[in-house]
Parts: sequence; structure tokens; C-alpha cells
Amino acid sequence: MIILTDNAQKALGRFIEGADKSIAGLRIGVSGGGCSGLQYSMSLVEAKADGDLEVPFPALTVFVDPESAPKLEGLTVDFIDGIDGSGFKFENPNATNSCGCGKSFAA
Repeated sequence: MIILTDNAQKALGRFIEGADKSIAGLRIGVSGGGCSGLQYSMSLVEAKADGDLEVPFPALTVFVDPESAPKLEGLTVDFIDGIDGSGFKFENPNATNSCGCGKSFAA
């Protein structure tokens, strides 16, 4: 369903280690907004929400709400660290259009 690259998993591991609370996993979702109509949301969460789908990885579990799941099928999340900045990069085969920042899309 969702692919986290090694770089993304390492970055998330660092964020989890630095968290001041117990982390159950990463919630990835889609909501209305952004330049292209839909935007990604990511947050470290303390617990799974009712109905969440679970995608296990060696260092963490990804939670996805059922409404977002179809729009995230096949999503690859990478973490880019470069001289011009760092952050998560999304490659979504369901996106019919995306904005220049890569944080929003249309499906």
C-alpha cells in the first residue's frame, strides 16, 4: 500500500526518538486544501484511531484512515536532505496533477 524509503524510515526514527511522548506510529492522510485541491498530512501519534488501516514497517507502523487509503494506494514517501533544504517527498501514482512544492495534488 504505502512505501517508506530507507531515508524516510531513518528520519522518522530520529523524530520518534526525540519525541517527548510515547509514539505508536505515523498517521498519513489526505485532506482538502493546498494548491491542487488535496494535501498530505503526516503526524506522529500516540494511538491508532478507530478504523485506521495499519501498514507495518520495521521501526514503526503507519496508520491510514479508510477515506484516505484509496488516494494513497502505492504512495512512496522519501526524505530528502540537501543543501537547499530537507523534508518529505511524496510520489503518488494516483495524482493527476500536483503543485510545485509536492505537498498537494489532485486525484
